Amino acid sequence: MPQVIFLPHEELCPDGAVLEAKEGDSVLDTALKNGIGIEHACEKVCACTTCHVIIREGFESTGEADDLEEDLLDKAWGLEPESRLGCQAIISDEDLVVEIPKYTINHASEQH
Repeated sequence: MPQVIFLPHEELCPDGAVLEAKEGDSVLDTALKNGIGIEHACEKVCACTTCHVIIREGFESTGEADDLEEDLLDKAWGLEPESRLGCQAIISDEDLVVEIPKYTINHASEQH
């Protein structure tokens, strides 16, 4: 079973987290199932950028971003070459190291 290692984030997981993940689940779903409240204003349908994450290790294993995701990522704060939308980054059999950016373009928390 792959692991998703979340690097420390001041508000969402101050100590970081090492989570057991299920192949085929998204990075966002894995975080949410384990109490890491990554924003997801569009309810995980690839229509916003609030679940933007950076895959520090294992990026290639999450599949290729489609054109819609790439277009949305262009609007994300702190975009990097390894950026993905957490709702679209699908976990395979490889461990991942994930950084949650400090900011989103969302002005107010949706508190899902």
